[in-house]
Amino acid sequence: MKFGVGQPVRRFEDQTLITGKGRYTDDIPFENAAHAYVLRARVAHANIRSIDAAAARNLPGVLLVLTGEEVKTDGLGDVPCHAPLNNKDGSPRHDTPRPALAVGRVRHLGQPVAVVVAETLLQAQDAAEAIEIDYEELPAVADARAAMERGAPQLFDGIPNNVVFDWDNDTSDFAATDAAFAKAAHVTTLEMINNRVVVNSMEPRNAIGDWDAATERPVLYTGTQGSHFVRDPLAEAVLKVPKEKLRVVTPPNVGGGFGMKAFVYPEQVLVVWAAGKLKRPVRWQSDRSEGFISDNQGRDHFTRADLALDEKGKFLGLRVSLIANVGAYLSPMGPFIPTRSTDLVSGLYTTPAIAINVQGACTDTVPRCAYRRAARPEAP
Repeated sequence: MKFGVGQPVRRFEDQTLITGKGRYTDDIPFENAAHAYVLRARVAHANIRSIDAAAARNLPGVLLVLTGEEVKTDGLGDVPCHAPLNNKDGSPRHDTPRPALAVGRVRHLGQPVAVVVAETLLQAQDAAEAIEIDYEELPAVADARAAMERGAPQLFDGIPNNVVFDWDNDTSDFAATDAAFAKAAHVTTLEMINNRVVVNSMEPRNAIGDWDAATERPVLYTGTQGSHFVRDPLAEAVLKVPKEKLRVVTPPNVGGGFGMKAFVYPEQVLVVWAAGKLKRPVRWQSDRSEGFISDNQGRDHFTRADLALDEKGKFLGLRVSLIANVGAYLSPMGPFIPTRSTDLVSGLYTTPAIAINVQGACTDTVPRCAYRRAARPEAP
C-alpha cells in the first residue's frame, strides 16, 4: 500500500485492445446497411454551374443521390459555429454559412458536393464517378495574410477582405502599452509562423446513420469526444428538430481525436439525413487521403510580437498582433482558439502593459479548429 509519485496505475483496457477485441464505430454490425460515398470538390474555389446526377441515380445498387439542391429543398440548416465573438468595435463577428453539401459554390478542396448511397461501397463509388459537375473555377487564396490584401479572391460577398473577425483581447491596455514603448530603452521584435498541422488519428472519422422506427427518431453512431457536443447542434441547427429527437451513440473505443472529433461534421449530417429518407442504416467511413482534405486541421497563425524593455532588460510592455487562418468556414470553435490562446502570451513573466489584437481571415483551405491542446501551443 503505497501512494506517491511514480506509483503504477493499473490499466484495464489493454487486454481488450491488444487482443483485437476493441469495438470501434466501423465494428458495429447492422443488417441491411447501405454505404455512403462522399463526392468532394476537386477544385479549391469555384461556382457550381450545374450538377447532373441522372446517370448516377440509374446505376445498379444506387439507392439515393443527394446534392446541394436537396439540401435547399429539405431545408437543412448549416453546420454551425457556436463560438460567439465581438469585434473590437463591438459588432459581432461574421458568419460563414456552411451547408452539409455545397450550395452554389465550393470554397476548399475536399468540400462535400454530393453523397451517393448504394447497396455496396464500390457501387456508391462507381456512381459518384458518373456525376457530372460543371465548375466555373475562381481564383483561390490559401495564405491568411494574402487573403486580407486588396484585390485578393473573396470567399463571401458579405465579408470584406475576408476578415471574419478583428478582435482585441479584453484585458488589453493599449494606452499603457503605447506609453511603455515610448519610454523603452530597447525593443525586441519576433515574427513567427505557427504552421498548419493535419490530423492523422489512428481511427479515421466515421458515421453510421440509423432510423429507430419504434421511437420515430434518427440515431447516429460515431466516434466522438462527447456525444452531446455533436447531438445538440446537429439536431437543433442542422436537422431543426428538438435535441431529444436525435440519439447519438459513441462506441466504447475511439481511436484518437485530440479535439478533432469533438464537433459536428457534414458527413454526420449526411448519414443521418440519408437514413431518415431510406429508413435503413447508412454507413460512411473515411480513408486516410479523404481525412487530409476533410478533417478539421490545427494552428496556421502568423504572429508578430514586440517587447519593450528598460535599460536593465526588465519588461515594460508587450504588443502582439496575430493573424489566424480560419479556413474556408468557421468550424464550431473556430474563433475561440486563436483569441483565447492570447491569454497565455506573457507566460509567467511580469509584464505591466499588454496589448493584443487578433484577426481571423477565411481562405480556400480546410476549416481549422481545436486540435491537441488547442489555444495553448498557439501562444507565442
